[in-house]
Amino acid sequence: MRILFIGTGEIGLPTLQMLQGWREHKLVGIVTQPDKPAGREQKMTAPPIKQAIQQVGIAGATSPSELELRLLQPPKIKDPQAIEDIHALKPDVIVVMAYGQILPRAVLEIPKVACLNLHASLLPRWRGAAPIQAAIAAGDRNTGITVMYMNEGLDAGDILLQKRIEIALDETGASLHDKFAQIAPEALAEAIMCLEKGNAPRVAQKSELATHAPKLERADGRIDWTEPAAIIERKIRAFNPWPGAFMELDHRNLKIFSATVVNRNGKPGEVLRTEDELIVATADRALSLAEVQLGGKRRMTVAEFLRGYPNIARRAEVEGESDLNAGISQRKL
Repeated sequence: MRILFIGTGEIGLPTLQMLQGWREHKLVGIVTQPDKPAGREQKMTAPPIKQAIQQVGIAGATSPSELELRLLQPPKIKDPQAIEDIHALKPDVIVVMAYGQILPRAVLEIPKVACLNLHASLLPRWRGAAPIQAAIAAGDRNTGITVMYMNEGLDAGDILLQKRIEIALDETGASLHDKFAQIAPEALAEAIMCLEKGNAPRVAQKSELATHAPKLERADGRIDWTEPAAIIERKIRAFNPWPGAFMELDHRNLKIFSATVVNRNGKPGEVLRTEDELIVATADRALSLAEVQLGGKRRMTVAEFLRGYPNIARRAEVEGESDLNAGISQRKL
């Protein structure tokens, strides 16, 4: 079958590599997002899928021409020219993974056999743009990948198959992302073989069981210390690396990569510093921070941070005590 791959993020690279090396089927093209400004210098940067083709190649190729593939980067996939270009490739199957745009009906109707999406959750749980972070933050013990038939709804299409994986107690957004990247090729290969044999399942989702994982912005990483410690600790892991959990310390942002729940008490957000620990009170207990990064500085252990920036932590501790004393005085009045 003729297969068109539509994707942008790194999570789709192993799947793209599998498709390119699959002798039984032909990869006829790739659709990815346009190059965009990135970094402090706002240098035009290609999306990961395009970088993989140009820089390290796929199966030894170093350019799209060597792969004999059409590489399309439409600003909007719903534009008439983009739809015409996809039509010209005559795909039997379209495979979508982490693309970043909603496919219009005109594209969904192009393939002769199916338009499939690889979604990083066990649908209908965690429909939306951030299912990996949502599963960890919610404390789910299991998740998985869903291969579904696409429709115009948000991750609401019928299910072809699912592959389940466990979420480790120390799972981060990054580690779970990598797990999905590795199991996706096997799931897709099984789905394609089912389509080829004509016995592919098609199971409607139970929409009443749907939960949603909306797109995350950087501001979503700000820690709310009035939440319980266990919830905050899960969010710290879930938001590593994106959008990154952070707090304000001495009027500067401090990104937090890992922390441990400890049995200490204080006013939510109060810094309970010890000689070699940085502990912050939550709604019930507290969190001992392990790895942090001060804005504009490198990532480091808390021990390194306390040695390098003792005054920041000390001032934050004093401010926390002042706020707590003021609250006690106010209650007495």
